[in-house]
Amino acid sequence: MGSRGVDPARLARVRAATQLLHRPTAAKDPAEVARAIGGAQAQDVYAGPLQFRSRSRSLTAADIQRARTEERSLLRIWVMRMTIHLIPTEDAAWWLPLFEPEIARWQRRRLGEFGMAARDVDKALAVIARALADEGPMTRAEARKRVEKAGMKLTTQTGMHIAGLAVTSGVACLGPDRGRQTCLVRREDWIGKLPKVDRDTGLAELARVYVRAFAPTTDRDFAYWSGLGLREVRFGLEGIASEIEEVRVGEETMLAPRGGLARLPRGGQVRMLGNFDTYLLGWKDRTFSVAGEHAIHVKEGGGGWIRPVIVEDGIVVGGWRSSRKGRLEVSLNLPKAERERLGAAIEAEIADIARFEGVEATIA
Repeated sequence: MGSRGVDPARLARVRAATQLLHRPTAAKDPAEVARAIGGAQAQDVYAGPLQFRSRSRSLTAADIQRARTEERSLLRIWVMRMTIHLIPTEDAAWWLPLFEPEIARWQRRRLGEFGMAARDVDKALAVIARALADEGPMTRAEARKRVEKAGMKLTTQTGMHIAGLAVTSGVACLGPDRGRQTCLVRREDWIGKLPKVDRDTGLAELARVYVRAFAPTTDRDFAYWSGLGLREVRFGLEGIASEIEEVRVGEETMLAPRGGLARLPRGGQVRMLGNFDTYLLGWKDRTFSVAGEHAIHVKEGGGGWIRPVIVEDGIVVGGWRSSRKGRLEVSLNLPKAERERLGAAIEAEIADIARFEGVEATIA
């Protein structure tokens, strides 16, 4: 479709296509998918990988695990909005410096508020760095024990923030898994020595990723998604001015890659999205995809928890929940008429989630 204008009634379909929710056949490489969608929020160990299933017909949870822990083409790290994401490791050199310093400053402030002196924070980081260099990967609990053995008492809160600061200060990465726990690992051992990238270049790269992943969009949406200030995101957009163009969406002017938006796939695309799916996090205003009666399916109360939802052509039509007790049990929060209308598509989605995770699935 052309990029001169978008009918607001079709905005959800366009944005869903930009986010690869039609699952194009070319979406096979985990790192490329992560880049194409602007990173996958991944503090939830099940929901993070599910974002790849929603965008690829062939990838499995094992593929995402392999990309993260064996190939190391995916990196699990704190970036946008001070939350954990899966991003392409090869983009880490410009991506991390945009976010880690501010997150590290915040973590240091929190440690001070919890009563930990700055000299003890630095000493704890040195202990963890030495332990990772000498002993290799270790769980956060093991890192805490090394710090306490060196004479510093940690609480639950200070232990959590020290482990996080070890990552955001550049000492460590979130690396291999041990059971259901992700280990800290020495950063240089895990992803090598990263080249230095200046902030201006990094902002332009982030703007390029964002516009390609969320167009049509605005600078204020970019600021919301990234957690950066308007001045910085606008500077990044200026750095790729030759690659983007304005498009009209009703009465509003938005931004898109120069040369056109994604082609619309066939209608009737139904997807079951997990917690914190990036499709629901890329724009400040979700009303294009979430009607008032369905807002409860997305977010409850004033917290930041984004729930699993069912979307049809990018429009939220209901919610779902799951439990994993040897098998995947799915329950649907969907009006009876919608459940009957979308029954075959939803059953196909549940079967595909089972395929992705390598488990049996049932509808509760």
